[in-house]
Amino acid sequence: MKKLKSLALTLSLFLSLFQTGLAATTADILFIVDESGSMSAEHTWIGNMVTTLDSGLNAAGVSGNRYGLIGYGAYTSHGLTGHSHTVGGGLFGSAAELVTATGSLTASGVTEDGYEAMNFAFSNYSFRPTAAVNVILITDEDRDIVDAALNRAGILGLFTARNALLNAIVDVTLQDGNLDYALGVDADSNAYTPDGMGGYNTSGGGTAMSGFGTTINDYVDLAFSTGGAVWDLNQLRNGGLTADAFTQAFIDIKVGEITSQQPAAIPLPTAWLLMLPGLGSLAFFTKRTT
Repeated sequence: MKKLKSLALTLSLFLSLFQTGLAATTADILFIVDESGSMSAEHTWIGNMVTTLDSGLNAAGVSGNRYGLIGYGAYTSHGLTGHSHTVGGGLFGSAAELVTATGSLTASGVTEDGYEAMNFAFSNYSFRPTAAVNVILITDEDRDIVDAALNRAGILGLFTARNALLNAIVDVTLQDGNLDYALGVDADSNAYTPDGMGGYNTSGGGTAMSGFGTTINDYVDLAFSTGGAVWDLNQLRNGGLTADAFTQAFIDIKVGEITSQQPAAIPLPTAWLLMLPGLGSLAFFTKRTT
């Protein structure tokens, strides 16, 4: 009986390691975008950037990716709360279809509650169980509370339940360990600084020094808690080589995150699935004969 118990334990451990050791090979990527009056340039940037991001993912072996688009804080056209923008005739579409969809974003709002928009996303979008789930929040405001029932702990729980990562492109000042201004900082404190030639360097000691209003508490800490990165929107707005460096760093880091990200559920090979009933019988037999 000891041998049977040992076999069952070994197989159970193998299955557990198999499930937790594989990264996703496809991704569901959702942009949540502030539609207030100052955001039109960032709306254009999404369309200019996303096909390059998708090409990078495909080259890294992550294909069949889906993209979604949620706006919030629109005020005059869609309303303050989170709302879907159709991508390719549905909630998700291809990168090329997302480019078209960004044309439906408006820049007219004044009150922006990113938590409400993220809650809308997880309440209304169905993510594929085997896909890496990534959310990209883009806003130049801190949280203006529309739904007071929502808080950071609750929103973090939504991300955790789906093994989802948040990247926040927000109004925040970032620095590396040398006190140089950074384009972005990831959850491991790696900082990405412009090299002056349209590229970037990587250094340690990255941190968020300051942000607009409560941005650090609202969005920076939340992104880091999910394992995602934070990006300085103002570096993108600087234009020129700095904006080029921002885009290159953002795409590279996103590809790296997604290719190593584990989905919430990984299917086991068919042979192992067929063995599961046998493992159950083995456990029952062991129990009855000991």
